[in-house]
Amino acid sequence: MATEIPLFASFKYADSLTVVGISFCTALVCEAISWILIYRTNSYKSLKSSIDKASKKLETMKTDNPSSKLNMKKSKTKKIDRVETSLKESRRDLSLFKFKSGAVVALVLFVVFGLLNSLFEGKVVAKLPFHPITIVRKMSHRGLKGEDSTDCSMAFLYLLCSISIRTNLQKFLGFSPPRGAAGAGGLFPMPDPKTD
Repeated sequence: MATEIPLFASFKYADSLTVVGISFCTALVCEAISWILIYRTNSYKSLKSSIDKASKKLETMKTDNPSSKLNMKKSKTKKIDRVETSLKESRRDLSLFKFKSGAVVALVLFVVFGLLNSLFEGKVVAKLPFHPITIVRKMSHRGLKGEDSTDCSMAFLYLLCSISIRTNLQKFLGFSPPRGAAGAGGLFPMPDPKTD
């Protein structure tokens, strides 16, 4: 059964505010763990600076010659290939470096989600201002009884809060990935023109 948390018990939106507050605190804890394990180390700082330098250098090398790639000299093409290779290696090293922190953060998120799930099991924590489509409804109405599709479960609200708060907190604290890092290009990076 769900138990009342006395902090927001008298407010109309007590459950929603509790989930958002816990999500914010979890994001702070996760970023503190990441700072301890990753961001404060000299190896991360050197990797980040090498990725920044290589991506800037690659960008200037590609924009220096406005003519087509067919007219580009072989030496310049080889230089670009070398810079791209070093950039890929640095990205790989950065990903491996972040892996250990990712495991600890995943464990923290798993524990917090289990705690929240036990506190708000079967309880409506928010009302959506719209009727969601079927796939979203299955996520937003997870574990709730009743047929009102505007009811929102803790899992959906926590998911939305975690994604938005942690991403913005990383940007605010300056922990966002470097420009040329693997995740900086978005979900679908530009294809490599040499493979065509």
